[in-house]
Amino acid sequence: MSKAENEQMMDMLIEYGYLSTERVIKAFKNVDRADFAPEEYRKGCYEDTPLPIGRGQTISAPSMVAIMSEKLDCRPGMKILEIGAGSGYQAAILAEIIGSKGKLFTVERIKEVADNAKKVLGKYKNVKLIVGDGTLGYKKEAPFDRIIVTAASPKIPEPLVEQLKEGGKMLIPIGNYLFGQELDLITKVKGKIKEEFVTGVVFVPLIGKYGASEPPSP
Repeated sequence: MSKAENEQMMDMLIEYGYLSTERVIKAFKNVDRADFAPEEYRKGCYEDTPLPIGRGQTISAPSMVAIMSEKLDCRPGMKILEIGAGSGYQAAILAEIIGSKGKLFTVERIKEVADNAKKVLGKYKNVKLIVGDGTLGYKKEAPFDRIIVTAASPKIPEPLVEQLKEGGKMLIPIGNYLFGQELDLITKVKGKIKEEFVTGVVFVPLIGKYGASEPPSP
């Protein structure tokens, strides 16, 4: 894959208004999406579409990663919690934005998926990957300036609200496949949450104690 193709994808995201902030644009320029796509899908990795990464999981479309990265409004030095490491692409973008003085903790429930993400995220010393139930958050490092959830939950997991810093922001898809999903921006103000609708979305379910139930075995 080529740097030129990655930059063409980035130019498209800017043209259509998905990317607008300088620090987010710089992060997209520094992270090649091809590095996070399975080899058999790399030919189309610069198209604006989700890609399968195995075990029923996906790497989100570039436009969705851009929307979430812009809306989360991360700054250098922040402490971030990501629920659903997936391919590691979103984590890499955020790691670039928060820089070496920031910290990103990303939780993935599927070990095989986590192991693959860990390989491609190895160069980021400000990222720690944890295998576990993301709906429980990561209490050990709470509170967090920002929390981003990359799977859809029927409701906002209470542990994530508790672990969000006062004045902090959380992005989370709410809903399910049957009734649709929406991406909500949560802001914590005086211990309570303020919800803002961002856009309609389609994400894999957030499985865990405070999320969706484990899907039945085939």
